[in-house]
Amino acid sequence: MLQIRALRKYLGGRQLFDGAELRILSGDRLGLVGPNGIGKTTLLRMIAGEDFPDAGQVQLEGKRTVGYLPQEAVRPSSRPLLEEVTAHAGGLKALEAKMRAMEEDIHGAAGDEALTARLTEEYGRLQHHFEALRGYDLEFEAGRVLTGLGFKAGDFGKSVDTFSGGWRMRAELARLLLAAPDLLLLDEPTNHLDLASLEWLEEFLFSYDGGILLISHDRPFLNRVTNETVEIDGGKLVAYAGGYDRYLAAREQRKTIAEAAARNQAAKVAQIERFVERFRAKNTKATQVQSRIKMLEKMERVEVVSDAAPISFSFPQPERSGEEVMRLRGVDKSYGPTVVYTGVDFVVHRAEKVAFVGPNGAGKSTLLKILAGVLPIDDGSREPGYKVEVGYYAQHQLELLQPANTALQELFIVAPTESETRLRTLLGCFLFRGDDVHKKVQVLSGGEKARLALAKMLLKPANFLLLDEPTNHLDIPSRDVLEDALAQYTGTLCFITHDRHLIDAVATKVLEVDAGQLTYRLGGYSEFERIRAQRRAPADPSAQPAEAEGGGYRTRDQRRKDAEERAERRRRTAPLRSAIEKIEADMEELTLREKELSDRIADPALYSDASAIAEVTREYQRTRKRIEELTYEWELKSLEMEAMEGEA
Repeated sequence: MLQIRALRKYLGGRQLFDGAELRILSGDRLGLVGPNGIGKTTLLRMIAGEDFPDAGQVQLEGKRTVGYLPQEAVRPSSRPLLEEVTAHAGGLKALEAKMRAMEEDIHGAAGDEALTARLTEEYGRLQHHFEALRGYDLEFEAGRVLTGLGFKAGDFGKSVDTFSGGWRMRAELARLLLAAPDLLLLDEPTNHLDLASLEWLEEFLFSYDGGILLISHDRPFLNRVTNETVEIDGGKLVAYAGGYDRYLAAREQRKTIAEAAARNQAAKVAQIERFVERFRAKNTKATQVQSRIKMLEKMERVEVVSDAAPISFSFPQPERSGEEVMRLRGVDKSYGPTVVYTGVDFVVHRAEKVAFVGPNGAGKSTLLKILAGVLPIDDGSREPGYKVEVGYYAQHQLELLQPANTALQELFIVAPTESETRLRTLLGCFLFRGDDVHKKVQVLSGGEKARLALAKMLLKPANFLLLDEPTNHLDIPSRDVLEDALAQYTGTLCFITHDRHLIDAVATKVLEVDAGQLTYRLGGYSEFERIRAQRRAPADPSAQPAEAEGGGYRTRDQRRKDAEERAERRRRTAPLRSAIEKIEADMEELTLREKELSDRIADPALYSDASAIAEVTREYQRTRKRIEELTYEWELKSLEMEAMEGEA
């Protein structure tokens, strides 16, 4: 279907491709991988005809069609959503218009039997073709695709221009899927999707009849959808069978084989060079020496797979907070007539890492904003715990970045004592490499600002992090850095992401948010999905799942035993937990009193009464001393609690 031959391409004086070759057949589903900036998007643009190679060929067979979804750019349209996505569906609209015109011609030919017969026969052929293309089901199929991508039936009549950029990208994706081109080119199609829409897209693409070439940094998505992985390496296109995980294993195996071959070749070269050096001056060996010199010149050297230097960065750990980090009591929240939450209770404890999942519009971001204190509630209460410091990251709240500063200067603001080398390393983790660290904030793209804000937060994290889609605009190595940082983070975390790999790697709990209801599930996304699949499956009272390899499934007796152990652990630690909470309450009250006394001491009016000065000063000193005593007691009991929890 598509043949790429001897492809060469330069961009900004840098060579991206050097003699690259690739063949795509109908039914191939290829994942295109490689670090950011290596040429993945440029390759898709050349195949789509939006860019051109400097040498070589990008050849599409016959009248094959290509559909291309870029990362960001979306054309404006004032048409209703349903009309927009059906407008170019495989030429069906043009075919339908031709049929309507022919109906008029048939009506106008009344009385001319020969012309009517000819037009009717032609109309029959068009109608048969229209039916074969499922033209009469077009609006039904459009509705199915739009619903799968998260739109509601009430959205179908709205103008496309009234939607946000992310939703317009979904509309463009729906238009492409409905058009069903022979070759589908997708550049980061999951960036603007929630988990439900992402899973629907996986199923759709898995059974897609045409060819697919896609770029994605979502590992589960690549594993599910693709049957071949193409890596851009050294200007070449190297194909591996299977999805991303199989590619990693095959690449490692290829590297091991190449390294062994390179060692053997090096030993052989050294042997030949020793012979040449030893007998170069002997006339009787001149023929053999020249033969070996030519052998060295003709020898094709084994190339070892190039690996980028591993990225690593250790993030500072935050101050310890109280056991109960945040509690919501009876929270109501509405946006005008739209009710999001009614009487919601929620609590998160220290060191929990909670992933929020649920359909788009369910209220995940609203809940995160309420926890962060940046969104007012209509009723109820938001109660932070002792010594809780909140750090909130959202894609569209980047006002704290100073436009005149460089990326490097922004990091020095939060970490003035860190070395420039260390800060450059962190910026490199988030795709600021080389001179990019000196770019001013005012010229950064939205994605670059988001990455910079994330780097600043992780450089000096609070003890309660709230992250909304932190992996957007990150490639897989950078996501790995973020995963490692959050996995090692000792504070408390609530986050929203459509990256299932991140949820599995980091989350201790999954909070399902749906229709204003909150439901906890222990474990990561895989465990959440397993439980959800069991809920959807028909009930079988006799079924009692056996213990799976690796401990994935628990028998009913084992689950009961686990529950009993948890209850016993809670019973044993209850007195200690109550004592800690009492200390925290006392410390909070004393801290407020300390602030009042400090304000009085700073008031010049106090100094007109000598006895009052002495009394206030003594109370201030007693309060400070008591706070220190309680702090020491709190630390001891907290350590005791950790030890008891560790024994369990």
